[in-house]
Amino acid sequence: MNTTVMVQLPSPLYQQLALVAKRTNQAIADILIATATASLAVDNDELPPDLAAELKTMHFLSDQALWTATQPTLSPEQQTQFSYLSALQKEQSLTTAQANQLNQFLAEYDYSVLRRAQAFAILTARGHKIPDLNERPRPI
Repeated sequence: MNTTVMVQLPSPLYQQLALVAKRTNQAIADILIATATASLAVDNDELPPDLAAELKTMHFLSDQALWTATQPTLSPEQQTQFSYLSALQKEQSLTTAQANQLNQFLAEYDYSVLRRAQAFAILTARGHKIPDLNERPRPI
């Protein structure tokens, strides 16, 4: 069963919806339904509550903030240490401190992948073209 709702939208929002609809070859109503559904999605019990809340609220971020969220969160130094510990683990047993640090990097990496995927999904739904991830420049 469907319910019809009449809503007055600010002109800039309508223009943005129209642009996304045109870019994605969808009806404005379908864009609104998809956006509302994603924004009100039930929390995933498999995710930590803070991460689930963060992913849920990303729908309200600006495009610029979403593009920023597509960037890796580990610093180059952390990435180097992460790679080192991963390689070391294949060669020998890690100390407790090293294992803890590797687990922390893995958790942050997992969170980063989820954040980036969510940001890319929202940007795609808004009609942005997602660049080849092997390319460094990103559209703004």
